[in-house]
Amino acid sequence: MPKNRPKTPKPTAAELDLLRVIWRLGPSTVKDLHAARLSDRPDLIYATVLRLMQVMHGKGLLTRDESERSHVYAAAHAQDALQTNLLGDLIQKAFSGSAKSLVLAALRKHVSSKEREEIRRFLAENPDE
Repeated sequence: MPKNRPKTPKPTAAELDLLRVIWRLGPSTVKDLHAARLSDRPDLIYATVLRLMQVMHGKGLLTRDESERSHVYAAAHAQDALQTNLLGDLIQKAFSGSAKSLVLAALRKHVSSKEREEIRRFLAENPDE
């Protein structure tokens, strides 16, 4: 990676949870996101979501439209782009730069038989990728 390119911010686990909701819902207010998370986390406090979103905005993970009374937040990075960046970091840090080692580790312990079949189909349909 060139040194003059800005680094993509690294979300925490809590930030990734919130990003998944934003990617699913699209641009949302704090109230929208709090309501969406309540089904999974009934103890989640509105102020906690607000603070987390403010921190995420400061880190560059979210954009904020302040033109309305209720600010609307959106993901600053597309889901696939952020996941690809995080995956690259994981490959470097945990697998010494070997994507093959990551894939083999995933296949050994973390892939269901249904997922294996999907992977086989993908590889058969995309032999050069």
